[in-house]
This record gives sequence, structure tokens and C-alpha cells, in this order.
Amino acid sequence: MPGGLVALLDDIAMIAKLAAASVDDVAAAAGRAGVKAAGVVIDDTAVTPRYVVGLTPDRELPIIAKIAAGSLRNKLLVLLPAALLLSSFAPWAITPLLMIGGAYLCFEATEKIVEAVTGTSHAREVVGITDPKELESRQVGGAVRTDFILSAEIMVIALSDIPEQSVLMQGVVLAAVGIAITVGVYGVVGLIVKMDDIGLHLARRRSAGVRAIGRGLVRAMPLLLEGLSTLGVVAMAWVGGGFIVHGLSEFGLGVVSHGLHDVAKAVGHASPVASGLVEWLVGAVGAAIVGMVVGGVIVAVLHLIPRKAGHAPQAH
Repeated sequence: MPGGLVALLDDIAMIAKLAAASVDDVAAAAGRAGVKAAGVVIDDTAVTPRYVVGLTPDRELPIIAKIAAGSLRNKLLVLLPAALLLSSFAPWAITPLLMIGGAYLCFEATEKIVEAVTGTSHAREVVGITDPKELESRQVGGAVRTDFILSAEIMVIALSDIPEQSVLMQGVVLAAVGIAITVGVYGVVGLIVKMDDIGLHLARRRSAGVRAIGRGLVRAMPLLLEGLSTLGVVAMAWVGGGFIVHGLSEFGLGVVSHGLHDVAKAVGHASPVASGLVEWLVGAVGAAIVGMVVGGVIVAVLHLIPRKAGHAPQAH
């Protein structure tokens, strides 16, 4: 009997070790996937606050919560099963899908730069809506649709970075990535949209130091949003360009990848300090340049050429 108890305890200890190793594998895979999806995550964080513009302050956090719930449904109920089916029956399609997603990121980044330079915008307006419920419904619907595209990219990125594992483990990792990113993104968005309210509250306190902090938060709000927007554009170009470069290498066109690697390595070795960081920065800048080239071509095809074609008949 004692021998059987010892054997049972050994089995329980072994199961506990295997469970702990599985948790570590999930955490490691989720962490790698989250880092790879950084560009999309930053863009999602930068885009979402504009969907609460025009709403009363007391409805901002409830609207963010609705958008977060819609985002979680997108990831767990639609995109996760689709990703697992893709992994099981068409793993060859992951690289092309990543390249398509990368091209989309490059297009988004380049289009935002073009809009900033030309002073134009393709953002959807919500003017003329007087019913608060209709406005909220419109804003939540638009945000969830935009999030679906970004979430699809995040899930494909995460799937591509999961090593050969069981379907169950892949599902657990994808679910962990989806939940963690959704909570992180919309938690930060909630803090951002309420930052000015927090600042105003602190600015009314008696302490001069607290009032100064409050005024600083209010003044920092526009700068933070602008900084997030700029960072999102840079991250999209870098991550999207990286997917294009990696995909070309996978299809036997590694000249761009090898060229960027060689240049980054040479510059890194020539740097007297922080050679590793310099090498990474040069590689990231190179990927961003590739992304801007790809995005520029797409923008030209989708905007400039149709515009010229539309003016052509008027010349006759």
C-alpha cells in the first residue's frame, strides 16, 4: 500500500511537471507571437481612441468595453477556429497570408503618410447623427470591423510563430495571445481616453504639485495621441516590410533578405558602441524602407491610377 501511494505521488509529480512545462511553452510561444505582432498591436491602440470622439465622457469606457468584447469574439469564435483549420489543412498558405497581411500594413502606413503630407483623409465621418444610441452603434460597429482585420493579422502572425505542436496546444497559445492582446490594447485605450479626465480631476486638487501633474496630463494628451499615431505608422511599415522580406526569402528570392542582413551586420560591426542594437535598428529601417516601397506601389495603384483614369474622359 505505501508503495502504491509513492507510485501515485510520483505520477502526480510527473503530471505536474508536464503541466508546468506546457504552461511555460504556452507563455513562451505567446510572448514571441506578441512581439511579432507589435506593429499591428500599436496600430490597433492608436486607431481605437478616435471611435469615442463625439461621445459623452460617461459613455467612453462602456463603448471601449463593447469594442473589446467584439474584438474578443472575433478572435476566439471566428479567427481562432479558422487559424486551426488553416494550420491543419493548408499550412502552406501561412506564408502567403503573412505577405498579404504585410502588404496591407505597408499600404496602411504609406497611405497615412500620404494623407499627412497632402492634408487629406479617408477616415469615415459620423456627422449628422443626433441619436446617441445610433452614434454608439455606428462607432462600435466600425471599430469592431476594423479590429477584425487587425485581429486576423495578429492571429496569423501568432500561428506562424507556434512550433510544431498539437492542435490543442496551438489553440491554447492562440487563445492566450488573443486574450492577452485584447486586454492589453483596450486597457491602454481606456487609460488614454480617460487621461484628460484624470488630469482635470487632479488639476482641481489643493496640492500645487498634484495640480501641476493634472495640467501636465491634459497637455500631454494630444502629444500622446500624435506620438502613438506616428509610432503606429513606423511599426506598420517595419513589420509589414519584414513579412514581405521573409516571404520572398521563403520563395527563393532571398537577395533582399541577405542584402539587408549583410548591411545591418556591417554597420553593427563598425559601430563602436551597442553594435547589436545598431545592427537591429539598421535591419528594422531596411525592412521599413522595403515596406514603404511596397506600400507606395499599392497606394499608386489604388489611388493615383484610378484618379487619372477617372479624369481621362473629361479631356475629350
